[in-house]
Amino acid sequence: MLSRGDQFVFAQNIAQVVEFLKLNEKAGPVLSPAQLYERMQRYIDAALRMVPQMPDDQLETMTPGRPRAYGRLAHHMFRICEAFVEVAGGKFFANAMPGEVHDPAEMASTAALAAYGKRVKAKVDDWWAATADKEAQAEVQTYYGKQKLHEVMERATWHIGQHTRQWVMLLDMHGIAADRPLAEADFADLPMPKQVWDS
Repeated sequence: MLSRGDQFVFAQNIAQVVEFLKLNEKAGPVLSPAQLYERMQRYIDAALRMVPQMPDDQLETMTPGRPRAYGRLAHHMFRICEAFVEVAGGKFFANAMPGEVHDPAEMASTAALAAYGKRVKAKVDDWWAATADKEAQAEVQTYYGKQKLHEVMERATWHIGQHTRQWVMLLDMHGIAADRPLAEADFADLPMPKQVWDS
């Protein structure tokens, strides 16, 4: 959060930060919703390839620098996209929403995680096929204020993207070569931080 006197803004939307700081910078999503949809599905596919590479007996291992088990992180990658679909459907975007686990059985094994991921992928596909708002201009309610769905879609896309990069690092730590890891070009045009150990 940024504050100035009695004014503040949640630093979750770059355009709002730019406006708050009165910067002469262009802000807002670079990629169209159609491009973000394609990119999100590319990240889900990468996660579906790479999550099963982690041995099941490592799913309770904690990630470096943050007390989050590997299995919980893998679930979180898919949950980010599922939560986005829920927000697109009118649900309030609460801060904890992308970290929710409604059924712990989804984290019982890498096979269970992949099955959950496939269901999420289908939900994203179904949403895109059904939505009439292909420009994602609907306004949605979030914990950091009213936002255009396009902004929330960009945030969800870079969020799963950064965690797919994190998963490659975790596999590498265990001496496992990631199956077709994504290239830098797969992350172009998204405001993704280099450090991937957060959120």
